[in-house]
Amino acid sequence: MQTFPAILITGARQTGKTTLLRHECGRTHSHVSLERPDRRALAVADPLGFLRENPPPVILDEIQYVPSLLHYIKDRIDEDRRPGQWLLTGSQSLALMQGVTQTLAGRVAVLSLGPLTVAETQARPSPDSLEELLARVFEVGGRTDAGATVAAASGDSDLGEWILRGGFPEPRLHAEVDRDLWFSSYVQTYLERDVRDLRQVGSLEMFSRFLTLVATRTGNLLNLAELGREAGVSAPTARQWLSVLEAGQVVCLMPPYHRNLGKRIRKSPKLYVCDLGLAGFLLGLHTRPAILQGPSLGALAETAVVAEWWQTVRNFGIRPVFYYWRSSNGSEVDLVFEHDGGVYGIEVKSTATPTPRHAAGLAKWRLLAGPKARAVLACQVERPMALTPGVRAVPWHLGW
Repeated sequence: MQTFPAILITGARQTGKTTLLRHECGRTHSHVSLERPDRRALAVADPLGFLRENPPPVILDEIQYVPSLLHYIKDRIDEDRRPGQWLLTGSQSLALMQGVTQTLAGRVAVLSLGPLTVAETQARPSPDSLEELLARVFEVGGRTDAGATVAAASGDSDLGEWILRGGFPEPRLHAEVDRDLWFSSYVQTYLERDVRDLRQVGSLEMFSRFLTLVATRTGNLLNLAELGREAGVSAPTARQWLSVLEAGQVVCLMPPYHRNLGKRIRKSPKLYVCDLGLAGFLLGLHTRPAILQGPSLGALAETAVVAEWWQTVRNFGIRPVFYYWRSSNGSEVDLVFEHDGGVYGIEVKSTATPTPRHAAGLAKWRLLAGPKARAVLACQVERPMALTPGVRAVPWHLGW
């Protein structure tokens, strides 16, 4: 807000975009929701009149409903480039992002607000930078956690509870909210509002089935042909529908890690549902015992760690570029990323009793990745603990 005339906050529905802006800027900016049909109709029919009635500083909510308004906002910004005047929110869509890049390039900062992380729900100081976080988790620069205060696992960091309720603020922060009813309504609202008007989707019923089939593949390699076949659509249609879910930040894809950049593009990515609660609901898991004793626990634990890192890195203002690593003989590291010359690997296990054999894939990866490679095993331990030379086990979440 100190440097850009406009700020666009995107993200999935119900992550708190409007709440954030009204809480932080409600005293300095007026608020206009374009979700209201009357205001939307006015903005479409008479954009200049609409902007005259709602001058900056202003919060324009759900801007994706009237993307044509961006052209007129651009003209207003070119007349007055004072920073922080235009605060926009939008559930990210292909049309919205195309409009933003075409009309507001150089004028708008695009930020993304995802569901809550474990760390965000805890009244504990958070790292100020990604470098500080890496120092804590991977002991970069020789740092250890000796003497540090590390909280034992509690209700707000219990893996089963996170898979049950996820990170959307409403079901996460309010225990009285009916979890099943909330997610059922969320899916229905998403289908009716964000998917209905897309030309790529001909049948909402088929798309709903497709969404459920996608959830069954969280934490697994993506096979578009197989996914399309099970959903009853062609592979190109499955690819289009998956792009809809990506744009809405319902799912994310992770390519394989190769030193050859071309191979990263050609090989199959892994698929993850961005929120654990939504994934568990779509999988038909409605109780904590069903989650912790079910066959999907390993994939959901992996999804939990990826989601925690994905949201945390984005909160530092950095676009996550994550990979997975898999060798020809089946050894695997679930999460690999590079930063500032270093390379970091995270293997995920659902166990609370890690042993050296759980770190076998990490050991093989470190030999290939070189001396700068650092690795941890993320699992259900309460505190960091040494596991093998160069590898330690850490809590699955980052709220410690």
